[in-house]
Amino acid sequence: MKKVKIITFILMVILVIMIAFFGIYTNVQNRMENQVKDYSYAMDLKGSRNIRLSVSEEKKTIIKDSEGKEVEDSENLTDEEITEKGYTKEEVAYNSDEVKNKDNYINTKKILSKRLEKLGVNNYIIKLDEENGDIIIELSENENTDAILSNLVTVGKFEIVDSQTQEVLMDNSDIKLSNVMYGANNTGTTAGTMVYLNIEFTQEGSKKLEDISTKYVKVDNESTDNQSSENENQADTNEKENTTSDQTEETENKEETKQIIMKIDDEEIMTTDFEEPIKTGKLQLSVGQAATDAETVQGNVKKASAMATVLDTGNLPLKYEIEGNEYIMSDIADGQIQIIEYIILSIVALALIILIIRYKTLGIIGMFSYVGLMSLFLLVIRYANVVISLEGIIAIIIVLILNYIFVNKLLSKINKQESKDIKEANKETYKEFFIRIIPICITVITFCFVNWVPISSFGMIMFWGIALIALYNYIITKNILKIKAEK
Repeated sequence: MKKVKIITFILMVILVIMIAFFGIYTNVQNRMENQVKDYSYAMDLKGSRNIRLSVSEEKKTIIKDSEGKEVEDSENLTDEEITEKGYTKEEVAYNSDEVKNKDNYINTKKILSKRLEKLGVNNYIIKLDEENGDIIIELSENENTDAILSNLVTVGKFEIVDSQTQEVLMDNSDIKLSNVMYGANNTGTTAGTMVYLNIEFTQEGSKKLEDISTKYVKVDNESTDNQSSENENQADTNEKENTTSDQTEETENKEETKQIIMKIDDEEIMTTDFEEPIKTGKLQLSVGQAATDAETVQGNVKKASAMATVLDTGNLPLKYEIEGNEYIMSDIADGQIQIIEYIILSIVALALIILIIRYKTLGIIGMFSYVGLMSLFLLVIRYANVVISLEGIIAIIIVLILNYIFVNKLLSKINKQESKDIKEANKETYKEFFIRIIPICITVITFCFVNWVPISSFGMIMFWGIALIALYNYIITKNILKIKAEK
């Protein structure tokens, strides 16, 4: 039984070491890809993307009638039809002079900051020129940077309009929140995971949605045909033929299904009607088709998340354009980072050799446990989405030093006592070690809440490191030593 326990612990640690240092590779589209999450580096290590956003000077063509009112749904009108109806074309700016003001510039900056945070970007700098509205954003460079940029310049104007009259029935002011939902679709050939954009409306918006879904409900064609037949049967004589014809035509028009058009930034995303009135105040829109493969599902999730982010943060009061988009290289090259890594690993290896020479068998167990904690620590940093800066690297070194001190102190107590009481030695080590680092723990927790990447990176890495020293050594190191002593 003791052999089974120690083998189990050893295999667990070996597995963690293999994953942390070598990864997990799977075949994706005829190529092997590492499925272990990569590190998130700060701009001082990975480089950054500098984007300049300027207030758009773009113009749009609008068509006005003889009274000077804008003609809705005029996209399909030909020049001949415009002339025939007495309409005129005008070129107007998307951003009028009235909306180009300091308040709208500041509001735009706030909305962009919200979008970056909802997109999971926690390492950015945003600056505003309050005179002309220019905004400069500095982001850390990664594979998601381009997708993030496309969401930033989207105005996010949301509208539900009547498909015939183009009357605006709902807009951004009616939205309370939006998010992404999943659902299983097991019907027919479209079985798989379905992704939905869930829009929840305000109290007033919920009332509007209920009214709209009641008015724009799908009509039962069979019922309409029967009604038309009854109207025809009620026709008496040839004298009433014209009147009956008018009534039938009017009935058919009333029974015709009314539809709404949903738009984002004046682009139609769907035209639909409703099966029944919606009384929940929530609207769920399917994004893409049901799918079983993870790549397609993830693609649909990204599309839905982009729309949810734009809708949830509100529409921009101005339209912006990307004027500048350049990559700024880090002052520290990848080769220099690798040199730092090799130096750290060399020092760790030397320290562990000293541990083995000093404590022999106990030292081998301590070395094995130490490498396991270091591996788990590197995995936790990745999956906790901790951004690694230069200060973060210093924090990693400190954590490795602290864990070495802890392990050395524990092995020293066991070696000096020359007893089997691992539990007592472990208890004394924990008491001495953690009482001494209480000031460090308080400082680390404070740093975690600082909204500045160098400090927060240091704080978060130290937090996870100290937490792992406490948990890992209690669960793994203590038990391996205990099993060895009992043996």
